[in-house]
Amino acid sequence: MSFEHVPVLLDACIAALNIRPEGTYVDGTLGNAGHSVEIAKRLRGGRLIGIDRDARAIERARERLLPFKAGVTLVHANFQDLGTILDRLGVPAADGMLFDLGASSPQLDECARGFSYRREAPLDMRMDESQALTAYEIVNTWPREQLRKILWEFGEERYSGPIAAAIERRRAERPIETTTELAELIRSAMPAKALREKQHPAKRSFQALRIAVNGELDAISAMLNTAADRLVTGGRLLVISFHSLEDRLVKNAVAGRENGCTCSREFPVCVCGFKQTLKSVTKKPITATEEEINANPRARSAKLRVVERV
Repeated sequence: MSFEHVPVLLDACIAALNIRPEGTYVDGTLGNAGHSVEIAKRLRGGRLIGIDRDARAIERARERLLPFKAGVTLVHANFQDLGTILDRLGVPAADGMLFDLGASSPQLDECARGFSYRREAPLDMRMDESQALTAYEIVNTWPREQLRKILWEFGEERYSGPIAAAIERRRAERPIETTTELAELIRSAMPAKALREKQHPAKRSFQALRIAVNGELDAISAMLNTAADRLVTGGRLLVISFHSLEDRLVKNAVAGRENGCTCSREFPVCVCGFKQTLKSVTKKPITATEEEINANPRARSAKLRVVERV
């Protein structure tokens, strides 16, 4: 089965990368290679390193990038290991890096992966299908308070308490096995006013479970620290996020390297030892145009932050 994946904010990303034909670039969330293909087209003697923890994504991307294979290296790994990957490839620094933190369309559309609350599937949600932890284990075995905490902290779900309680009651009778079963259970635990919201009542909870299963926040933090240190001076780091939790994490990480001086404003010079390593290229994140949103509704919540190594 083939899946169409429309890369989000593609034109904005390519423009912001300031691609040099002979440069070295990293696509740390390869997905279906939508961004990578456009990067590879612009290289002449340069190198593209594509990373993804999803083995299926690597194989899909390999086919799409076949015309550029001489300058492309694909790595099946988690981007939190970015430093180790670059060391293994003998790459001291890159001219640009791109990370799209959203699940790709094929992942959402492949029913068996369990990412979608609209499609019947086993409770899986693993980006890397070789890992042990699944959403099934979290939903059916983790303590109620831990479930509530995940839903609140990772999904910003206001009704995390009632949802966790409903999950505990149901699993005491029988295991919760499928995505649609869980989605309906979440719906039943929410008040009528919440069900009148535009978004699906299970959206925030499924987001939270995906983050917990894949350890995404820790991985993003590790990636951001490494990426900032492994750019050449003037190199660009681009991060696309899809919800406020991710965007806030990126924003704060950049701020710490851009405006991390703790000295009093009254001091004539910095004495705390802070050294700026990043600067924001745009004051606010770049978002999709109405034209792009109409063509690709998944772009509606996308935010692109662009920063430069100094």
